[in-house]
Amino acid sequence: MHHPSFNIGINEEYQIVDPTNGELVAFVSQTMSDRTLALQERSSEFDLAERIGSDILRTHMPPVRDIHEARVNLVRTREKILELAEQNGMRIIVAGTHPVSNWDKSAMPSLRYINLMSNPKMMVRRMLTFGLHVHIGLEDRELSIDVMNAMRYLLPHMLTLSTSSPFWNGRNTGLKCYRKVLVDALPRSGIPGLFSSYQEYRDYVNTLVNTNCIPDPGKIYYDVIPHHRHQTLVIRICDVMPSINDTLAVVALIQAVVAWMVDLRRRNMTFRIYDRTLLNENRWRALRYGLDGTLIDFGVEEEKPARDLIRELLTRIEPTAQKLNSLHELDHIHTILERGSSADMQIDVWEAANQNPRAVIDYLIQETEKLA
Repeated sequence: MHHPSFNIGINEEYQIVDPTNGELVAFVSQTMSDRTLALQERSSEFDLAERIGSDILRTHMPPVRDIHEARVNLVRTREKILELAEQNGMRIIVAGTHPVSNWDKSAMPSLRYINLMSNPKMMVRRMLTFGLHVHIGLEDRELSIDVMNAMRYLLPHMLTLSTSSPFWNGRNTGLKCYRKVLVDALPRSGIPGLFSSYQEYRDYVNTLVNTNCIPDPGKIYYDVIPHHRHQTLVIRICDVMPSINDTLAVVALIQAVVAWMVDLRRRNMTFRIYDRTLLNENRWRALRYGLDGTLIDFGVEEEKPARDLIRELLTRIEPTAQKLNSLHELDHIHTILERGSSADMQIDVWEAANQNPRAVIDYLIQETEKLA
């Protein structure tokens, strides 16, 4: 078996806000009419990309060898984006949804996506969401399918740690991750089905393209998926997180889980594969309750606190993380478990401010600007 690189790539989507009222602004279309110039300014470290619902700053960090290089690149990228926003009188928020803004107050949807969907208007209006996409180098395509099948089980665990979207249109939604509720309105989203081989997956994609379901493989939005161009497995279930340390901890967890599953495969071991109808029960619990809820341990058919299951997972992957030299970043997961996710802290701020969403906006701006 070819040894994978386990290289790390991090894509983040950022909110650009007006500091006077805290509202989202159409930063790219309003302040950067020359997109070519904007792309030249990025020095290959971030991109200005149109996406469903608005013009959104999306980072495309080049692949790096380990979590330490990832930290350097992520800090530098956020520094440059914060500087770019400040030069234009704006501020940056990193969170899965904006606490107040909605589509009508923000940028117009990309024509590319309006043309893609037959009846898109209401769906496009809901797509002001901001996610974290983590690429892990898996050069063997067959192996990437095996890992994808097994990793579906742990996607809810990863989501609980990253939740940062409890508010929508100024209201507490009662969910720790409202972003996934919005994204799940798209076709070909959520937990993917099982694929027996990479060829079966390619046949699936080709059928979608040949029958005009999608124009290209980039319109498949599952929570975990082999990238259609790069030799990576992409995990896209997570909200973006304002804290760099939180982000790197979750990225280190994802990398270690992928490497651990490859090692299991090498030793002719694997996770038991469960149907996604069962896995979706845990996914719902994760987006509803986050770390405060329970997840189902399907091996024993028992509910267990999400925090306990994550601690159990950390124990299992610790030897792998040690080989990856990512124990320091992974140890921060314990801080998240004790303190709560970004969603938990946003709700605490909101309650302490007599349910004033502006306090949450100010808090998110401050947290985003902390680069250490």
